[in-house]
Amino acid sequence: MKITSVDVLRLNGEMCVKGTPWNPVCVRINTDEGISGCGEIGLAYGDANKAQIGMAQDFARLIIGMNPMNNEQIWEKIFRMTFWGMGGGTVIFAAMSAIDIALWDIKGKALNAPVYKLLGGKTNKRLRTYASQLQFDWGKVSKALVRPEEYAEAARKAMAEGYDCIKVDPVGFDLKGHWMGWSNYGMLRYDQIKIAVDRVAAMRDAGGPKLDIIIELHSLTDTNTAIQLGRELEQLRCFYYEEPVHPLNSQSMKEIANNVKIPVASGERIYSRWGYRPFFENRSLRVIQPDLGNCGGLTEGKKICDMGHVYDCAVQMHVCGGPLATAAALQLEAVIPNFLIHEHHCVSLLEKNIKLCKYDYQPKDGYFETPDLPGIGQELSEQAIAEADIVTVK
Repeated sequence: MKITSVDVLRLNGEMCVKGTPWNPVCVRINTDEGISGCGEIGLAYGDANKAQIGMAQDFARLIIGMNPMNNEQIWEKIFRMTFWGMGGGTVIFAAMSAIDIALWDIKGKALNAPVYKLLGGKTNKRLRTYASQLQFDWGKVSKALVRPEEYAEAARKAMAEGYDCIKVDPVGFDLKGHWMGWSNYGMLRYDQIKIAVDRVAAMRDAGGPKLDIIIELHSLTDTNTAIQLGRELEQLRCFYYEEPVHPLNSQSMKEIANNVKIPVASGERIYSRWGYRPFFENRSLRVIQPDLGNCGGLTEGKKICDMGHVYDCAVQMHVCGGPLATAAALQLEAVIPNFLIHEHHCVSLLEKNIKLCKYDYQPKDGYFETPDLPGIGQELSEQAIAEADIVTVK
């Protein structure tokens, strides 16, 4: 089998989440045996639209004529022979990731097996799932939540669907509903601390003692303010404390871990085994959150999770993208013994996002089951392909 062409598809996205650009891009690798595989670049949100498209095209040229079953060989070629690959970084690893996921999709289809069987088989039959990013509410419409009672209502909505774990960023929106409308660096003022704690406390009151609450900070805090806020939140039994500081600063992450009695988590902006290495070695992270769309794909993601297992790190895959991203994450989460919980982002509830793919995988009573279809178990919809801007590399 040989790779004959690679399609880079900019899907018809729009502002799905309040204030956040949404530009999903995927690659489709085609072969001389008529089997194609898809993988999503993990940069759908934020401002990397043109960069991800260009990088995917550059790397696609390197793999034409290669055997798609040799995913390790292809990964190493892109990593070592492109010069910049060994330096890594967000855009480089994201393009590598999408290509790698597409290769696994092809391999599964060629062997008529879901990817999880090729990675070692199921360790986890049902995957506990949490409702993510409740500062945008929970449901078909995304909006900014400001008042604590709004946060409580969002928690009740998620719990009504069977979730017993939620995640929220309590500092992202200021008192006027503006995202990043105030600075969370230096030291937090009284009103910033009070509103953040009140928001989480309202969710705790609404959910009761059995509800697990993950605190998301999006690195909007620094070492001082993360410690300042974390100590105030300790009283509310938070599950873990995500991205409390710059995502690549392992020493600052360690300082927070030493001073806040909430487990620290990070990983959506840490790339490859080399990127995770200092966090493993200094034991700053209790939960790692690799995104298969930018950490290096399934090939690299499995290795990161296995390294994390050595250091007793639990794994929560970061998933904020289209349905292709969800499908890939579910395949690996079924396999790894250190799986903790699956992230079900609020964008996964939005019709525009759901319609990008053929199947609508949603959790039932707070648990996911892994698709059993060959490959990653997901396909782009005919509508998404028809509306996409496509560049083909041959």
